[in-house]
Amino acid sequence: MDIMFPFESSFITIISLSAPIIFVVIGETITEKSGVINLSIEGTILITALTAFAVSVTTGNPILGFLCAGIIGGVSALVIILSDVKLGMNQIAIGFVLTIFLGKLSSFLGREYVRIPGPYFPRISIPILKDIPYIGPSLFDQNSLVLISFLLIPATWYFLEKTRLGLIVRAVGENPVSAENRGINTEKVRIITTVIGGLIIGFGGAAFSLHAKFGWSENHTGNYGWICLAIVIFGGWNPIRAAIGAYSFGVFQILALKMQSL
Repeated sequence: MDIMFPFESSFITIISLSAPIIFVVIGETITEKSGVINLSIEGTILITALTAFAVSVTTGNPILGFLCAGIIGGVSALVIILSDVKLGMNQIAIGFVLTIFLGKLSSFLGREYVRIPGPYFPRISIPILKDIPYIGPSLFDQNSLVLISFLLIPATWYFLEKTRLGLIVRAVGENPVSAENRGINTEKVRIITTVIGGLIIGFGGAAFSLHAKFGWSENHTGNYGWICLAIVIFGGWNPIRAAIGAYSFGVFQILALKMQSL
């Protein structure tokens, strides 16, 4: 029995359902490149998934929900980095506390939004491009979240590896003392980078409730935060390799579903 056919539909599903993981993995990769570990990911994607869905339902505008989720993700990351650089607190401990707090808070605040319908991102079909085998239906006949998540991978790689700002971020993460001696404000770089990473992680939470697992329920993201942390480490803090890890995780999920009949 050939469990992989139809291959094209499986490929489309992998690219589509991996979009939230890609957002979270890229956000955490950017954060850790500056020498900060955001262990609040699990709680952050829970509260941002709720925020995105609740705002979308209330306003009827999923774009606004998506943006609000990003803001919450950025604020969560800001709490971690300010606690570290300004208060001298352990960033790992703060991350764990935030994960527990935000997870419980999402369960409490989300009771009114459990299993109710809401708006969603419409599909965008780009003529000609959508007819490319495999890649076309996966990227150019999907909603905008899928396309953004895919484009974020090369954009992040280029930023970190080919730009002066990316070099500064990597220098701060790899050797902060040397970076300071060269006149770089390491504290400022870490704060900005961590907030940007948190913003993207928040977008990942929104992609869960507005795309991959539409709606809201308790523990909606199913411990994906810890999986994303593992994928970042697996990828060696490289956005390309981390993205391959994320899509590979999607492949194994599809295989698990396909092989149940066996």
